[in-house]
Amino acid sequence: MSAALPAHDTASECEVLFRADALHKSFGGVHAVRNISLRILPGTVFAIIGPNGAGKSTLLNLMSGVHRPDSGTMSLNGVAISDMTAHRRVRHGLARTFQKIRLFKQLSVLDNVIAGFHTHHRIPFIQYLLHGPAFRRDQKRCREEALALLQFVGLDHRADVAAGSLAYGEQRMLELARALATRPRLLLVDEPAAGLNGREVDALLQRIVTLRSGGTSVVLVEHNMDLVMNVADRVMVMDYGLHLFEGTPREVQNHPDVIAAYLGGGLQ
Repeated sequence: MSAALPAHDTASECEVLFRADALHKSFGGVHAVRNISLRILPGTVFAIIGPNGAGKSTLLNLMSGVHRPDSGTMSLNGVAISDMTAHRRVRHGLARTFQKIRLFKQLSVLDNVIAGFHTHHRIPFIQYLLHGPAFRRDQKRCREEALALLQFVGLDHRADVAAGSLAYGEQRMLELARALATRPRLLLVDEPAAGLNGREVDALLQRIVTLRSGGTSVVLVEHNMDLVMNVADRVMVMDYGLHLFEGTPREVQNHPDVIAAYLGGGLQ
C-alpha cells in the first residue's frame, strides 16, 4: 500500500490533480452536498464513504458534470471545469463509471470499449465517409487497444458476445474498460464492487492498484469497507451532505466521530 499522503490543506497546489472548493448542491429543500472541499493528488486512490443518502453519488455527479454545483469551484490539472460539460471533462482526462451500469447492450463487448475511444480519434472527419487508409489505421489501433483493455479486465475471451449477455460482474468490468478507453487522468468509480463475489472483488482491487501504479488517480465511492481500507490512500467521510472527516484508512477506522456516524462498532 502507498505511503500516507498529506492532508489536502498541506499539499502543494502544484501537485494537485483535482481540487474542489466549497461545493454546494441542493434539490428542492434537500441539501445533498454542503460546503465540500477536497484535493486529489496524481497516482492516488481517494475513497469517499458514508451512510446511504450522505451525498456521495451527488458529489461524483458534480465532479463528472452530470450536475452543476449551486456554488463552489472545481479544477482538473489546473483547468477550471465547474461550468464545463461532461463530454468536455472527458477530453480533459476525467472518466466515470456509474452505480447503475450503462452499456450499449446490443453491441458486442469489443464495440462497447471501442466506443470509448471517440475522444481520441486522430483522423479528419472526411475519412469516416471515405473509409480511406487513415480510417483503417485508426480502426485497427482502436481495436488493438480495446482488446488490451479487455484483457486487463479479464474479458478478452468475451470480446465478440453481446454486452447484454454478460453476467453482472462482467458488465461492471466492461464499463470499467470503456471508461479506461478515454485515457483518464482521473477515474471516478461509483460502487464498483456492488454485486461482485469475493474473487471478483479481489480482482477489482488488483486492477485499481495497477491503475494507481500507472499514474491514474481513482476516486472510489464504495460500501465494501474491506476494499476501501485495502486500496485507498485517503478516505473522506460524508454525512448528511457534509464533510465529516478525512484521513488515512487507519485514521478513519479509529476516529470516534466516524465510528459513531457510520461504522457502528468500527472496522476490523
